Amino acid sequence: MVRAHISVTTIRKLIEMKIPSISVHRNLACLHRTVGGVRWKSSFRQAPLLTAAPVRALVDEQISIKGRFLPPHCPVTVCAQMHSEDGDLWEAFAHYKTNADGTLNLTRDHSVGGSYSGCEPMGLFWGLQPAPGAREGLRLRKKNVETPFVMHVSLLEGHVSPSERQSTELAAVTTERWYMAPGVQRIDIRQDGVVGTLFLPPGPGPFPAMLDLWGMGGGLVEYRSALFASRGYASLSLAYIGHRDLPGPQNRINVGDSYFKSAFHLLKDHHQVCADRIGIIGLSFGVYLTLRIATQTGVKPSCLICINGPIGSTTKLSDADGKTEDFESEQKYWTFDDQGHVSFRDVSLPANLSSESKVKIERLACPVTYIVGEDDLSCSSIENANLIEETLRAAGKSQLFTRLSYPGAGHLIEPPYTPNSRTSLWSVKPKKRTTLWGGHLTPHAAAQEDAWKKILGFMESNLRGGIYGE
Repeated sequence: MVRAHISVTTIRKLIEMKIPSISVHRNLACLHRTVGGVRWKSSFRQAPLLTAAPVRALVDEQISIKGRFLPPHCPVTVCAQMHSEDGDLWEAFAHYKTNADGTLNLTRDHSVGGSYSGCEPMGLFWGLQPAPGAREGLRLRKKNVETPFVMHVSLLEGHVSPSERQSTELAAVTTERWYMAPGVQRIDIRQDGVVGTLFLPPGPGPFPAMLDLWGMGGGLVEYRSALFASRGYASLSLAYIGHRDLPGPQNRINVGDSYFKSAFHLLKDHHQVCADRIGIIGLSFGVYLTLRIATQTGVKPSCLICINGPIGSTTKLSDADGKTEDFESEQKYWTFDDQGHVSFRDVSLPANLSSESKVKIERLACPVTYIVGEDDLSCSSIENANLIEETLRAAGKSQLFTRLSYPGAGHLIEPPYTPNSRTSLWSVKPKKRTTLWGGHLTPHAAAQEDAWKKILGFMESNLRGGIYGE
């Protein structure tokens, strides 16, 4: 192969000689060095190419990003940008040096700076952060799961940041990240007082299922359930606070045990659900509800998944008459950092929870996986996991408990490649406050990727194992 150090004059002479044994590649060109990088002056070189495969994928799937037809050993920046559904710009970028053959492969190559460093094939996705000048306190969440996140990935000349728009864009590609796979059904549920959204996988079923509970942020969060359905599980995302179709003030829990029992039975009775193969997953306050449903309502889930949540509550659920009240004010347990950001971690310390509010863990009769972010600044997850483990051991049920513990991970452990917000604005009566969630970018991303694989494996073992005669 003819090397790039051969002069253009020599190449032209070779072409004019028309020697049949010589093949001149279009990629040969004269290089002109500029500030921050290398650019091409010859029309002989094939244009740089950036590819992403697959360009359409579920959010928990890795994609391969590669660059070709670049100068060897050349500094370049790969930049990812996307707009949230609220119109806010999120971006990530990484600095690379092209290989000797003029290629770049994010699955193999190491970033030397930017939003992350090292070999991180999906760093451009989990590394997304609000662009400079964005509103404060943002958290990236998908509201409409029937549309994708659309990511613009570009290859820039030199080592730059995305805000340095003077840098030349050499190539670009657009990718789509979906929570709903083709064929997944989304069904609004307003039945017997239950408010939620049911997601069903493609096909007639019956399917194993999950009841999906989020935290006190309220509303109806659908994206995890949509992803479960994309992986073959029916999933009911359940609202229990902060939704207009629920009774009473939206800033209080106005439902009780009977509501959660009805939701479980609604899922169980669905003709496309395996009635004896239903699990429950909860994040934050959803953990308390998950444990309570499994021990105090008479239902029999097949397994539980708990992510960074407490075994008790400072808030009573609604009683039979629809009345709610607090056990005690939790504000005395709030702590603040130097910037005035609030942490609720001490609220859920087992020592600060009344015995009346604590779930009777010894009644558990199904396997439970408890996921701990060791940098959780919103819940005392380590202490709650310890208490659950100790209680089950004392009850002779230690075989039911599995702990997944992640150093450097925060409170909001979500599906893989979701960008982490260490802080964000969150509604705290009577106003919104900047709330501390915790989590450092790289270890939190690693925790989400590992936890998701193990969540799906746990569900496979406890909900699908033997379902098809395995």
